Amino acid sequence: MARYTGPKAKIGRKFGEPILGANKTVAKKAYPPGMHGKGRRGKKSEYALQLAEKQKAKYTYGILERQFRKVFHKAHVKPGITGENLLKFCESRLDNTVFRLGIAPSRRAARQLVSHKHILVDGEIVNIASYALVPGQIVSVREKSKSLEAITNSLAGHSSKRFNWLEWDGKELTGKFVSYPDRADIPENINEQLIVELYSK
Repeated sequence: MARYTGPKAKIGRKFGEPILGANKTVAKKAYPPGMHGKGRRGKKSEYALQLAEKQKAKYTYGILERQFRKVFHKAHVKPGITGENLLKFCESRLDNTVFRLGIAPSRRAARQLVSHKHILVDGEIVNIASYALVPGQIVSVREKSKSLEAITNSLAGHSSKRFNWLEWDGKELTGKFVSYPDRADIPENINEQLIVELYSK
């Protein structure tokens, strides 16, 4: 199965928050999708909560199960707190960094820019969305792609909010992955400890 390409609102309603982007439907219909969405729901089991948190993280970062397991294993063997390492590695993905820099309006759009060879890493074309950046690497827009409407519109509409683990040069359209982010700086509403408990069973 490929990455989810269906309605973003459906996933947002499933988790009760717009994890795939802002959507009016999520706010209007604050209940899960489907014919039983408004029905009485029993208390979720511990396993159900853990599984839901893992699915939320996978949908948020656009990672498939096999890939997500590899990232978890990498986070598990690295010194430090496994859950925090997991989110740090997810944040260091090239597609996520392109999104965080404001070059693309969403992670899905960022993956497309990367796969279509519009993005450079240290001056070289990288078309692998899951490419793991390391501190010090430079992410930039390919010279002939700087005038792309999708990129200029995204940068124009990007808020002034910047992330302290990234540096951005708006004139040259280049960004630097300065360091892995601290957990407190990652804005995603994910309980990573539940994911660790799920994989530890």
